[in-house]
Amino acid sequence: MNGGHEIKEIGLKQAAAAAWPICLGYFPIGLALGVLAQKAGLPWWAVVMMSVLVFAGSAQFICVAMLTAKASIPAIILTTFIVNLRHALMSSALAVYLPGISRRFLALFSYGITDESFAVNMTRFREGTWSRWKALLVNHLANAAWIIATTTGALVGQFVPRGAFGIDYALNAMFICLLVFQLRGRIYLLTSLLAATISVAWYLLIPGDSYVVGASVIAATLGYVLQRRHRKGK
Repeated sequence: MNGGHEIKEIGLKQAAAAAWPICLGYFPIGLALGVLAQKAGLPWWAVVMMSVLVFAGSAQFICVAMLTAKASIPAIILTTFIVNLRHALMSSALAVYLPGISRRFLALFSYGITDESFAVNMTRFREGTWSRWKALLVNHLANAAWIIATTTGALVGQFVPRGAFGIDYALNAMFICLLVFQLRGRIYLLTSLLAATISVAWYLLIPGDSYVVGASVIAATLGYVLQRRHRKGK
């Protein structure tokens, strides 16, 4: 009995050790999102519900930005859907390490998948020393940190003057940072330039809010074609 308890305690410590860098990174971004959402007119409980039901930082930032820009509800739904399609790819990659698992567990596990938890769990699964319960704990420790951070930001947002601490720039700064980390070669750089060019042209020529989705899909498709041709040419 004591041995089993010690094993569980070790597993808990390992999962917590793997999750804490994610939680630490989520706090400043979550606080910024909460403040921005409050400034956009969302009540604190709506921010809580968004974090609980969606739990996707980039999609939540996009939603808040589009609400601020008074975008239509269908445009917001379609944009966040396209942005979150990557979760299907991450889930399918993790499914290799979760064979024969009940649907209840998979539903609970898939809810907590983010870019950061996916990277942490995939690395440890590949090392062969990870379990589904440790991975689940990583997902939901990160989930708890995100909900706490965004809720706190929404509650204190009313006391933060608009534009203070550069919070209005938080969304732009986050996506610029994500973009820079993705620029791992000429094809990635060319794809990003195509997306920017198409987005601006679409915005100027076509009415509505479809330029974000349209530019993303077209640029991603062109980037994929360029990458395939580049590999064939080697």
